Amino acid sequence: MSRLDGLADPPVLYVDGAVMDYLAIEAVSALRASSAVAAARATKIEREMAQAGFVPPPPVPKPHDNRDSVGSNTARPHSYVDEEDEAIRSRLEAIGLHVGANYAEKLCRDRALFSDSLDAVKFICKELWVSCWDKQVDNLRTNHRGVFVLQDNTFKPLTRISSWEGRAETLKRAKLAAALPAGIIRGALSRMGLHGTVIPEVTAPPHCTFQIKLPKNA
Repeated sequence: MSRLDGLADPPVLYVDGAVMDYLAIEAVSALRASSAVAAARATKIEREMAQAGFVPPPPVPKPHDNRDSVGSNTARPHSYVDEEDEAIRSRLEAIGLHVGANYAEKLCRDRALFSDSLDAVKFICKELWVSCWDKQVDNLRTNHRGVFVLQDNTFKPLTRISSWEGRAETLKRAKLAAALPAGIIRGALSRMGLHGTVIPEVTAPPHCTFQIKLPKNA
């Protein structure tokens, strides 16, 4: 009988909140390393195919001008770093998209359908925010035409981000870390039938805003 009781009412499992914060931070490093390995593998395969004569050899890169970089000519151009971070941001958002969709389905399981997009966004600001980040959104603004701005003055995923390289690097890391929560928000909205864009904006961590744009007829 005790086994049946355990199946009917399974025990609730908890995870330390700090563990999830650090996991999100380390996910960026893990994806960066993974991207580097994948790029090196692709370059190796392309070089081997060129040597075998299956594809033309890659063009020889032009010498890099020292005046355009900081330090020696071994420094990577800024555009390369931006492209690398954009690939990581895209993968983080894709992960968040799946997490948010599945999480919203669980939270909405016993709820009635939302009457309009404003009610759905309020659900994001309250229940989803509390479940994921232990507090509600500090401020919600809307133009009542499909644009919503969510403001969190102490956004939890950004409170533990810092860098010994200075404020600029800290801000860069914070902007990258905001991609995963943006994906969670967009995934939750999509599971509720609202397909739009979610754009995070970080200027002074841990302060963060998310701009949600939904179709006008949503």
